[in-house]
Amino acid sequence: MKKFSAEFLGTFWLVLGGCGSAVLAAAFPQVGIGLHGVSLAFGLTVLTMAFAIGHISGCHLNPAVSIGLWLGGRFPASSLLPYIVAQVFGAIAAGAVLYVIASGAPGFDVTKGFASNGFGLHSPGGYSMVAALVTEVVMTMFFLIVILGATDKRAPAGFAPIAIGLALTLIHLVSIPVTNTSVNPARSTGVAIFAGGWALEQLWLFWLAPIVGAALGALAYRFISDER
Repeated sequence: MKKFSAEFLGTFWLVLGGCGSAVLAAAFPQVGIGLHGVSLAFGLTVLTMAFAIGHISGCHLNPAVSIGLWLGGRFPASSLLPYIVAQVFGAIAAGAVLYVIASGAPGFDVTKGFASNGFGLHSPGGYSMVAALVTEVVMTMFFLIVILGATDKRAPAGFAPIAIGLALTLIHLVSIPVTNTSVNPARSTGVAIFAGGWALEQLWLFWLAPIVGAALGALAYRFISDER
């Protein structure tokens, strides 16, 4: 339960910090942080939580990461479902807190997206479903390669949180214009539930693509390393 609770709290922090920066701060007239600030915010949530709970639960914060680590031989199948449940509920709880905060501002309209992920008309740059699918698969694939490599016993000890946090920052810098960046089904679910409508209709892609990408990343790392 301690591990599952850690995953709940960690994913809560990721969604509150990352999506919160997009909903509350990115467009704020005086100090709008924009794409660069949101990208950094997501990276910082993972970096800080990796140091805080990495020694407790491994700090997955992401169903795709848990699945990728399982396929990479680093995580037991028996813990997979409880981790995913904890992550999704943590994301939804953060979405609820963010909704309460955001709805306190005049003119708040959750139907504008609420930091949800989307494609087509709901992509920030109007990118197609195919472009969104490829982006999410490739970005998640490389995220898993970084995670598996940085946490390899042969890698420099103690630096994994920095590498992983910076990787997530880079991923957001590249892919926010395409999908608003998911690479994390829990993150997508946590806000889509409150946005409703199109966000829920398109949610399937942000479960499918990250999981496929994570599987490819795990297989790629096992191929280039000597882990079998």
